[in-house]
Amino acid sequence: MGSAGRAHRPAGVGLNAVTGPGQRPWLGISLLLAATLCFAAMDNAVRHAGRFLPVLLILWLRYATQAGVMAIWLLRQGPDAMRTAHPRFQAARGALLLATSAFSFVAVQHMPVAEFTAINMLTPVLVTLLAAWLLKERVSVLRWSLVLGAFAGALIVMRPGSSLFGWAVLLPLGGAVTYASFQLLTSKLAALENPYTTHFYTGLVGTLLLLPVVLASPLDVDGLLLHASALTCALIALIGLLGTGGHLLLILALGCAPASRLVPFMYVQIANAALFGWLLFGDLPDRWGWIGMGVIAVCGGTTAWLNTRHRSGPPSALNDDPVDD
Repeated sequence: MGSAGRAHRPAGVGLNAVTGPGQRPWLGISLLLAATLCFAAMDNAVRHAGRFLPVLLILWLRYATQAGVMAIWLLRQGPDAMRTAHPRFQAARGALLLATSAFSFVAVQHMPVAEFTAINMLTPVLVTLLAAWLLKERVSVLRWSLVLGAFAGALIVMRPGSSLFGWAVLLPLGGAVTYASFQLLTSKLAALENPYTTHFYTGLVGTLLLLPVVLASPLDVDGLLLHASALTCALIALIGLLGTGGHLLLILALGCAPASRLVPFMYVQIANAALFGWLLFGDLPDRWGWIGMGVIAVCGGTTAWLNTRHRSGPPSALNDDPVDD
């Protein structure tokens, strides 16, 4: 991709100026599908790695990998590429995304990844709710109907009284709320920054916020890493690279096609998550699970399409994946 080689622009330049005119929809869709594959694989890899390492350590290494990879990426353009004109924006955005990842990494240890992904995909309808509440935006009857429909789908997936319904279902719901807040912040401010620089600070903020927590925890980090098997080390590296690479693919996808055209394909991540869950853990949703996932995908996808269609300016709220872990 030619856009990858010219990542740096002045700090005030947003996504469209960096990645191109957005006239290659099929390439954008292909890149997006590759990104959803990365995210689904990462969630399942996190679930597997949680058998050998504490989730806190996995989370910190995931963000440290992103910070390191993006630092190398940007330094090719010179030290100015790493400067930000909006450090408070970067700090708030990074903290919200870190909270989303924390919810996600813990959730996949306690519930199947496909069901987790479906509930987490409530983000677009929560954006509608937060926009109506915090930004006083007018919400049409159609959007309210989609909000109610998506929550009905979530209830079908969770099915109160079933074995899946328990405290763990609060984790993807919490992640959807923090990610919806993240999207609102990004949609208002993302045009002010180079998205690649922002991607670096996402990793850096997460790494720095988690570092004192890791150091203060009773974890024997040196011992865990020194005695980890080669397979475990490779798995941790893979998690970091899948997260970082998935977001880069998403940024490039948004440079090739409008977000309104890409949104319906984001819900392929649910199917990818189910596929990996079946291959790695033998998990498959039951009939009601698939029905609930379908309801969430239709309502959430339609809501996201309406949001991007009517949003003025570059659709940068989607610079990071709907399950940006």
